[in-house]
Amino acid sequence: MTQTPTPSVPPFIESDEREFLDSGIPSTVAIAKHPLHPLIVTFPIAFLTGAAGADVGYWLTGDNFWARAAIWLIGAGFISGLVAALTGMLDFLRIDRVKKHSAGWIHMVGNVTALALTLVNWYIRWDNVEGAIFPAGIIISIVVASLLGITGWFGAELIYRHKISVIGASPRQEP
Repeated sequence: MTQTPTPSVPPFIESDEREFLDSGIPSTVAIAKHPLHPLIVTFPIAFLTGAAGADVGYWLTGDNFWARAAIWLIGAGFISGLVAALTGMLDFLRIDRVKKHSAGWIHMVGNVTALALTLVNWYIRWDNVEGAIFPAGIIISIVVASLLGITGWFGAELIYRHKISVIGASPRQEP
């Protein structure tokens, strides 16, 4: 493996000059060659980071509006997260280059973990919207929002450094 103009910091940020110079691998889930996963992930990210913000709003004000907003954001984040996970998992399973890099595995495992924690967060609040926020709900929300920041970084590594899910002509299966 040779160095690209962007230095490699193994094992978390890997670099391969062949990938850096090729045209990229198109997503397996696209409309008119536009990959859907990068578009769809904006929804669960917004909803679930918003839920963390709503929890903090409830903590600071005690206003039940924030507790109700948080449970709706968590539910919307979980449902939209399932759709994003489906599109991402299809690329993960069908594009060899994704599985080849630690960024692909960290992105996938981290997001599955975030979805599992979101489901737990939604469940504990279902019949106790305000009471479940302290301490478990707010902790889970902040952990999920932090996880999404980390997994988003690695998702960007897949797109920008490894050229996965871009409009390109490289084969999905590598020799």
